[in-house]
Amino acid sequence: MSTYGAGPQNPNQPQVVYVAAVPPPRSLLSRLFGFAQTLFFLFFMLAVLTAIYSPDSISDDAHNKVEERYHSLNKEGVHKVAIIEVDGTIMDSETVRRQCEKATADENVKAIVLRVDSPGGTVTASDQMYHYLRKMLTTRKIPLVVSMGGMAASGGYYISMACGDEKDVIFAEPTTWTGSIGVIIPHYDVSGLLAKWDVSEDSIKSGPMKQVGNPARKMTPEERALLQGLVTDSFDRFKSIVEAGRPKFRGDKAAIEKVTTGAVFSSKQAVELGLVDKIGFLEDAINRALELASLQPGTTKVVEYRKQKTFVDALVGDSAAKARGSELRALLDLATPRAFYLYAWPGLASDK
Repeated sequence: MSTYGAGPQNPNQPQVVYVAAVPPPRSLLSRLFGFAQTLFFLFFMLAVLTAIYSPDSISDDAHNKVEERYHSLNKEGVHKVAIIEVDGTIMDSETVRRQCEKATADENVKAIVLRVDSPGGTVTASDQMYHYLRKMLTTRKIPLVVSMGGMAASGGYYISMACGDEKDVIFAEPTTWTGSIGVIIPHYDVSGLLAKWDVSEDSIKSGPMKQVGNPARKMTPEERALLQGLVTDSFDRFKSIVEAGRPKFRGDKAAIEKVTTGAVFSSKQAVELGLVDKIGFLEDAINRALELASLQPGTTKVVEYRKQKTFVDALVGDSAAKARGSELRALLDLATPRAFYLYAWPGLASDK
């Protein structure tokens, strides 16, 4: 103990001495623990700052890198069957592009299984995916077999046509919904509601067609005709893609019209209509890919491609690292006329 102050100096009064207690010395273990806490805090703050300010943490490039992972069959196999997966609403094609590029660059990949579980998405992203898949097959001359999950509708069916006209290459599970071949541009007319609130639309525009699809006012016949023309063009392309992937529909106008009403079909109905070849699971599609590529299970490894997680993803989460700006984009998407190959209620979709 040590003194650091005294009471009054009057000798007739008792003297009060203030004593400061000296804490006992900390153990080595306690000091090491405190040092570790400080180090962790500094490390965490550095990581957060990296997530906020690093260009890689917000770039699409960083979040679309893919890495190969073992899936099934012989883990030491020389030859590979690669699974390319399309899961969820199709709003962006970059991850599929990276998967196609990785498979194209790997000479040991001898066949592709396209695993689709999607209700479709935008016309452009669906068409881009189809393009990258066809480009890969043209470059490598390898077979592609489709495995449909719970849903492969609209844009999900569109990309399935990348398999070409090979026999028995589209497999749907017993509970798959597929088809929904068609195009939609969503439009919501809220002009009546705004009128009740005494709100009027008074935008300044460069031409009469600049505000096509504006939900704040009723659509004119000329505007509707313009958008219908865009839908018709996209629909014609969809039908041509189906004819390219399903030879039985070529030259048969009645058959193609029957399956392109926008209706969704069960896997059994899809087989009967010719939209799907067989009912089967992922392993059945893999076995067909082995057969087409003349591969043996004992010497073949099935691999899949997954997004490569960065340190920032692990720390703050992949979705959080990409979240900046997504709210604004979602609002702008609501106000922008856009065509969809989609079996859903479009217009409120967000990135997957």
